[in-house]
Amino acid sequence: MQSVKTGALMLALIPCSGAWAQATVPPPGRLLASNCFQCHGTNGKGPGFERLAGESSDEIYKELKEMQSGKEGQGLMTKHAMGYTDAQLRAMSKWFSTQR
Repeated sequence: MQSVKTGALMLALIPCSGAWAQATVPPPGRLLASNCFQCHGTNGKGPGFERLAGESSDEIYKELKEMQSGKEGQGLMTKHAMGYTDAQLRAMSKWFSTQR
């Protein structure tokens, strides 16, 4: 009898778990961009260093690629930028550009 109750409970939870998983997927680039909050503020809105929210996606990407290449020196941002792929840099850039 216990296995019947357990089986019924498991079947009842299946639809809920699928809906929950779909509802918690963040927008592309959001999780990657969350690494930037200490210097650029939540969602790239400051008050720290350069404000990224609402800037051009292409411009953010270009600056990140320059940092990644070492053209901007060997500072902290160079080290951060080197840890991402091109696709990840693009995703972060696009996400920051949508913030207002």
